[in-house]
Amino acid sequence: MPQLSSRSLSGMPISSPVSQRDGLHNLKALIVDDNSHMTRLLRTLLIAYGLRDVHDASDGQSGIKVLNAVKPDFVLCDYDMKPMNGIGFVKMVRRNCPPPLAWIPIIMITAHTELRRIQNARDAGVTEALLKPVTPRNLYDRIVQIIERPRRFVKTPQFAGPDRRRRKGSSYSGPKRRFEDDHPDAEIFEI
Repeated sequence: MPQLSSRSLSGMPISSPVSQRDGLHNLKALIVDDNSHMTRLLRTLLIAYGLRDVHDASDGQSGIKVLNAVKPDFVLCDYDMKPMNGIGFVKMVRRNCPPPLAWIPIIMITAHTELRRIQNARDAGVTEALLKPVTPRNLYDRIVQIIERPRRFVKTPQFAGPDRRRRKGSSYSGPKRRFEDDHPDAEIFEI
């Protein structure tokens, strides 16, 4: 398994390096899912990875309350919940929580593989998507992704979330490649 960095996902330094041997014990996680079986599975996997501080909420509304109370390093959130679904939860976090909490990495877990649903999640501001069935390796890989390759946070009047551009290079050579080139009100944050 890959070597992990020694800073928390919220940007604060963690007390000791997170490594393959140590697991992820310095990280704090929040699971937002209305399915108790899935919550139990995710909790078991996170504890197996070494996390000692795992919280959960059964819907988006209570997820916002727990998020504000415990200030986790990352969130695992189900797409399909009631009364507030995962998209509503992500939008509330991105638009209504103060920084740096608004910038928290959110991994959306979904059984919906349709491209439009994944695009909806991306456009709401999720950091990563994880398709069901969840495997221990896939979940671990997503967590490593948000630790080792954090993305800038972008906030515009229409979007708040991690920078959606993943590729370093591009075949585009024109002048106005970035949104902020034409929109001076866009805010870009390094996290």
